[in-house]
Amino acid sequence: MAETVWSTDTGEAVYRSRDPVRNLRLRVHLQRITSSNFLHYQPAAELWKDLIDLATFRPQPTASGHRPEEDEEEEIVIGWQEKLFSQFEVDLYQNEAACQSPLDYQYRQEILKLENSGGKKNRRIFTYTDSDRYTNLEEHCQRMTTAASEVPSFLVERMANVRRRRQDRRGMEGGILKSRIVTWEPSEEFVRNNHVINTPLQTMHIMADLGPYKKLGYKKYEHVLCTLKVDGNGVITVKPDFTGLKGPYRIETEGEKQELWKYTIDNVSPLAQPEEEEQERRVFKDLYGRHKEYLSSLIGTDFEMTVPGALRLFVNGEVVSAQGYEYDNLYVHFFVELPTTHWSSPAFQQLSGVTQTCTTKSLGMDKVAHFSYPFTFEAFFLHEDESSDALPEWPVLYCEVLSLDFWQRYRVEGYGAVVLPATPGPSWNRAPFGKGCGVCWTVWKVSASRVPFTMCW
Repeated sequence: MAETVWSTDTGEAVYRSRDPVRNLRLRVHLQRITSSNFLHYQPAAELWKDLIDLATFRPQPTASGHRPEEDEEEEIVIGWQEKLFSQFEVDLYQNEAACQSPLDYQYRQEILKLENSGGKKNRRIFTYTDSDRYTNLEEHCQRMTTAASEVPSFLVERMANVRRRRQDRRGMEGGILKSRIVTWEPSEEFVRNNHVINTPLQTMHIMADLGPYKKLGYKKYEHVLCTLKVDGNGVITVKPDFTGLKGPYRIETEGEKQELWKYTIDNVSPLAQPEEEEQERRVFKDLYGRHKEYLSSLIGTDFEMTVPGALRLFVNGEVVSAQGYEYDNLYVHFFVELPTTHWSSPAFQQLSGVTQTCTTKSLGMDKVAHFSYPFTFEAFFLHEDESSDALPEWPVLYCEVLSLDFWQRYRVEGYGAVVLPATPGPSWNRAPFGKGCGVCWTVWKVSASRVPFTMCW
């Protein structure tokens, strides 16, 4: 006989899929092996004597007849959130007085239709979907430890409330978020309830009724075969994992007549056809195209490209300070002179500026006037010859320093000029303002790249 290798790893496995979860299909196979009481009480010498197949331990036919083969073994394919009724639910919802909610009445109608069409297709295997009360109670009452006297902590209580994330509640919560994005004065209860992330999640339980023959429909015989959870990001949590190449899982019932059951869970979701994959690629291509157009609409059409073959010069600078002058209340008048050949600037561009009047402040032996006056301008150079020797003279920056006395008279304190550097990088130069006098500028020249450099006169 081939000895059965049981799978003992009942932990959960996490998968991620971009496909709609409605395409998920699981095949569950449940089979009764033997009465475990028979194995427990067999002497060890007899148990391993001849390695008899476990199938021979099945109970012999009784006077009441054979045990039906479909009661010994069952296999069924289940879809995501597909409702399969248990015998307990069939007996319960056939009584109209037991129906309390609209979902109960809906289940009653479905059960009546099944009865009229020949009965339900499943016997022992059934499901609890995300809308069933069992899912709510199971998630709310689950324990964090194996201690019998476990006391739920604050985090456990909060997470128990968070786990219930039904689709019918998301609309209400979404409406609240749209009407009130920020709560300026949150209460303590509001902080406690919103302390954890509430990710949309749906749960489904695949169950089995392992009751004795002809005694199905009792809650005490219900066992969980598999639990599936899917969130809004396409993350699928399966507990226990799909059987695959591993051995089957085992369940040993309790009570006077202990029985041993084995079951397997396999993913039998249909593969996408080539036509569907091509359609999906087209949909994604169209989606990405629309997203690109949306991003382009946010940028707009105001972004101006440089004319091919032209050099576009941007100058951003600042008149920092002036020092070493005799009088107080200084200001600077400056302008940029463009060469007359092949250089131009926009019609709206101002190539000159005047700083504010600034009083001086003693800094060591000198008096310093701090302006911190920013300026900017742009210019174009267009020439057909793009060789390095064809670059003509460069724009020149002129400036003069003036002062204002008590009688509102203007005095020229000095003049200066400097050619803007043709290459990025730091450059220091002093214009002839006079001995010990000068104006400090900080200028960023941008052509193909933005590189700062400093000039001081």
